[in-house]
Amino acid sequence: MSVTWTMKAVGLSVVTLSLSVELLFWLCRRLRPRRILNEVLFFPSDLACVEHIYNPNTCFCPLPHGVETSFSRLLSHILSASSSLDVCVFAFSNMDLSRAVLALHSKGVIIRVLTDKDYAAITGSQIGVLRKAGICVRCDTGSVYMHHKFAVVDNRFLITGSLNWTLTAVQCNQENIIITEEPHLLQPFIEEFHKLWVKNDPAKYYHSID
Repeated sequence: MSVTWTMKAVGLSVVTLSLSVELLFWLCRRLRPRRILNEVLFFPSDLACVEHIYNPNTCFCPLPHGVETSFSRLLSHILSASSSLDVCVFAFSNMDLSRAVLALHSKGVIIRVLTDKDYAAITGSQIGVLRKAGICVRCDTGSVYMHHKFAVVDNRFLITGSLNWTLTAVQCNQENIIITEEPHLLQPFIEEFHKLWVKNDPAKYYHSID
């Protein structure tokens, strides 16, 4: 009888030790500080196919496939949005970036786009395409250019830099983008977007005419 109880006690001790080790590892993972996203991208971006981001293994164009570039990284960050995307950009004519925004919209992500009134209607602008899809777009009605170039994803991280959302900026110009989750950098951009969004509410404009 004593041998049986001894074996049971040893078995119970082994199980308890195993569970304790698993619990310790779980606590370590939970308590470990999460690494804050900070990334810098430079342009012009290398030419490569980005179709694989949307439809893997379905494109047969002559461009390099499966290559990570500054532009593919930018698209991936934008497409990571799960709840909201606020875009504040001077010029928006890049069709791949428009496709990413439309893809998020089709998934139910809340999209708001703020752009400059003079550049909203230029040839090749994607603003009309976004509006036609039902995305809420507001144009800055001020007397000076709305020259910002930033986006806030899920109120969680910021994409900002010199890059306009145009094909020329992505493929030809020397540009930069910073992507960061730093709260002290993110929050002022959230506040700036909100201020401009409220300021350029079309309802205010029409009310002032009446």
